[in-house]
Amino acid sequence: MNTLFQDLKFGLRMLAKNPGFTAAAVLNLALGIGATTAIFSVVYGVLLRPLPFTKAHQIVSVRELSAQGHEMNFTDPNFDDLRAANRSLSGMAEYNSGIETVLAGAEPARVGVAFVSRDFFRVMGASPVEGRGFAEEDLHQGAAPVAIVGNAYWKQHLHGTSDLASAHLKLEGQVASVVGVLPAGFSFPDDTDVWIPRELREHLSSRTAHNWHVAGRIRDGVSLAQVRSDLSGIARRLKDQYGSDIDMVDASVVPLAESITRQVRPALLILLAAVGFLLLVACANVANLLLAKALARERELAIRTALGAGRSRLIRQFLAESSLLALAGGTLGVLLAAWGVDALIALAPPGLPRLGEVSMNGWVLGFVLGVSALVAMGLGIFTALRATSSDLRGGLVEGQRAGSSSPRTQRLGRTLVAGQLAITLVLLVGASLLGRSLWRVLATDTGFQTEHIATMEFQLPASQGAGSLTRQFGLVDGLFSRLRGLPNVEEIGGSTVLPLASDVYGGTFLILNRQSDITTLDDFERLVHTAPTGQADYCMASEGYFRALGIPLLRGRFFDDRDGPEAPHVTLISQSLAQATWPGQDPLGKTIEFGNMDGDIRLMTIVGVVGDVRDRSLETAPRPTVYVNYRQRLLEGSEFTVAMRTAGPPATALAAARDILRNLDPEVVPEVRTFQQVVERSLQTRRFSLTLAAVFAAAALLLATAGVYGVMAYWAERRTREIGIRMALGASRPEVLRMILGEGLKLAAIGVAGGLVGAVALTRFMTSLLYEVRALDPVALGAGIAALTAAALLAVYIPARRATKVDPMEALRYE
Repeated sequence: MNTLFQDLKFGLRMLAKNPGFTAAAVLNLALGIGATTAIFSVVYGVLLRPLPFTKAHQIVSVRELSAQGHEMNFTDPNFDDLRAANRSLSGMAEYNSGIETVLAGAEPARVGVAFVSRDFFRVMGASPVEGRGFAEEDLHQGAAPVAIVGNAYWKQHLHGTSDLASAHLKLEGQVASVVGVLPAGFSFPDDTDVWIPRELREHLSSRTAHNWHVAGRIRDGVSLAQVRSDLSGIARRLKDQYGSDIDMVDASVVPLAESITRQVRPALLILLAAVGFLLLVACANVANLLLAKALARERELAIRTALGAGRSRLIRQFLAESSLLALAGGTLGVLLAAWGVDALIALAPPGLPRLGEVSMNGWVLGFVLGVSALVAMGLGIFTALRATSSDLRGGLVEGQRAGSSSPRTQRLGRTLVAGQLAITLVLLVGASLLGRSLWRVLATDTGFQTEHIATMEFQLPASQGAGSLTRQFGLVDGLFSRLRGLPNVEEIGGSTVLPLASDVYGGTFLILNRQSDITTLDDFERLVHTAPTGQADYCMASEGYFRALGIPLLRGRFFDDRDGPEAPHVTLISQSLAQATWPGQDPLGKTIEFGNMDGDIRLMTIVGVVGDVRDRSLETAPRPTVYVNYRQRLLEGSEFTVAMRTAGPPATALAAARDILRNLDPEVVPEVRTFQQVVERSLQTRRFSLTLAAVFAAAALLLATAGVYGVMAYWAERRTREIGIRMALGASRPEVLRMILGEGLKLAAIGVAGGLVGAVALTRFMTSLLYEVRALDPVALGAGIAALTAAALLAVYIPARRATKVDPMEALRYE
């Protein structure tokens, strides 16, 4: 220990004597460690941290698999059969969630509401901390509505009352009694605040109505592979039993944590790899600094060796010094990471799962400690072995004059810099690919316009008794009428599906003639297997919706005043649906039946064809869509979005629109945004990845440029005598400049070659993040190479130009 403390004190003195070297090394390490720690905080919180449930590793997500291998939600009968027949799960539960307007007391709020089946809380390992769970009498259709609320909602909206008998919620036109409060932190699924028994909703007998997510808990002692085999066998037997009446051919079983994060896992892992590369670039810079410092200490090391110091003793000294550097860099890195985590949370897309669990915790600090220790060991051993690998006693002789570094040392320093350049090129190419992908996404034909459009989303108020739909028609019609009176409003429309903002639902429709006899949904299910069918998304819209968003009419007409509630039902279809279902034919006048979507079994006549719209995402191809008239098929309790095209900035209409809706119905809570904000929100995930990749690439480029500059400046300084002799013998300044630039360009060429190999090997893993761009896109490769070459040339030119100003007589006189 005495020796250790002696080494540490000596290391501190050495670092204090060279403040420039120390500051450069610590800042390099702080940048690399801090950025790596910040990203690891996100990766740990989102991907690695166990879910906050009892024995969370036993909870799985179960999905149906189609013949094409696509995952689907469960139908009610398929769920019942798998739950009853399996022997590997201790429980299975259906659930679904969404944002709904809930009234507690006098203040309505839009909160997450989940409908969950009887075993849901047992599967999730959660039980109320106040009140009770769902009782058997609560779990059937027609039962008195009850609700369980989250802890945060209970405190904020119910004021933490322990008298739950007096707590009631109004939602979907009914009053639900609050019977329980869940523990703090439980909000599954999707930041839910209120849980309602799924059994209150209709149990559908169709095996093609895929409406429910399913979670299960694995029995003790049963493996995940056994669960998959068990459920897969049941699914295949059901397919054999029901044939074409069932879509499911197999079952998918994955851990719930993986199911929640599977969409963001590739992007986060790629970002973690990118920041790891940045750390390597920073460490290479520090290694070069330490090598240069070790060369300057050759005489000191020679004297120590002559006085009896062994190689292991010198290595321990270098380890002590590198540990001090890593400790300082890690400490500063933690401070940078704490700021970086806050910045990442602010920058992260709102849909990033488990974002609230991202923080600087013990595991993250342990990661920092581990990284700092590895950096210290790596740098210390690397520098010590290199500094003590030659005959140090020769330094007593060589130390009498200014010598030049050995060819081996020069090669090692240049190898490190070439490696930096190669890694930097990989990061630059990755950032260029993401940038190219975003550009291609923005250049995509969306099928709608986004400028000068204000949107207001709200839930239509459901109510019980006769006249419910009439009251909802009155609300929508009154809202449209008043909004048209606002200044600068040019067009008003509404729909249940606002592109890029709303959930999109679809299914199978029937292609029938006007004489088809269909009186019940059972008839619909029967005809699905015999009559011609098609697949389409379903959207309820008003007559002005298409004009407000600039969706073009390609054939026929839009909805108009003749399409009233009592008139024959009509529909508009998208261009892709017309081409897929009636290729080479005129679809106008054709009739279809889509009653499985809204329960209305009346035939609809196609009166128009409109342009395709990318409503799910800008990166997803337009899907066939059926548009129905809200005056004819309005569903109470539906989410409805009003779109207003304005002559000026759309934000000016939002406040007035909110006030109008509040005056019409104080219990309706709207969310108002410009349509441009909706589009920007849909791109936040891609912008998040691009921003971080660009920051890491820029930081790596800066560090690599500093590394090239440092090596070339050191090399030029050590060759001052040689340059003086060359110039004394007649070499011109341009010739000296070309000589040094040539050395730097060779270094850059090696780095580019290595970087291209790395890019070819690594960018293929980015395929899932790219859109209409190949992993080896020549533009992205060219941009990365150009940026790296320009930075390297700049870094080489500065020491090269300084070297050309050497006075030959002065250089030789110092020698």
